Amino acid sequence: MVERWCAKNGAALNHSESVGIMKTPVVAEAGSDCALQQAIADATAMSGVQICTNTSVRLAARRLGQLYDEALAPLNLKATQLALIVEIGKFKSADAQGPTLQDLANRLAIQLSALTHALRPLVRDGIVELRQDAQDRRTKHGVLTARGKQLLAEAVGRWAAANERVEAVLGSASAASLRALADQVASDAFLAAYKSEN
Repeated sequence: MVERWCAKNGAALNHSESVGIMKTPVVAEAGSDCALQQAIADATAMSGVQICTNTSVRLAARRLGQLYDEALAPLNLKATQLALIVEIGKFKSADAQGPTLQDLANRLAIQLSALTHALRPLVRDGIVELRQDAQDRRTKHGVLTARGKQLLAEAVGRWAAANERVEAVLGSASAASLRALADQVASDAFLAAYKSEN
């Protein structure tokens, strides 16, 4: 890595200086797009924001996901698949049809196409069965097979052990705060508040 000024000290950079944005040295690898690096530095200087909340949350989610995936690896499951199986398993109905795929997508806050993609390996491995609706043949329901129910029981134990370890390392107060903030950001109220400012 080498510290350098952007070679293109043209109109854009001169304009940044004239409106009171101090040019910052850009740390970049040789051959990288200097104009892009300078634009990022200028945007940071204008907004005063040094840390991206989205990036921090994604990094934390990726780390936690890896830990839970490791716990479930002996069962050939990923944490995202377990969340899907749990949602199907929680659903109770008089006709035992299971949740519709649309209901399932809504509960997991994902697109129907992403849900269909995620279900493929679970259907292939005999964990989930897709059944047509008794009234509307265009609608499908997700139902756990006998193998799926057994796998869910085993997976919950492994997930619980990983969850307890995360809680022990973070501390119960920090873990509770993390969950509360995540729930707040995932809420409709947060989305409405964010959009009302635009």
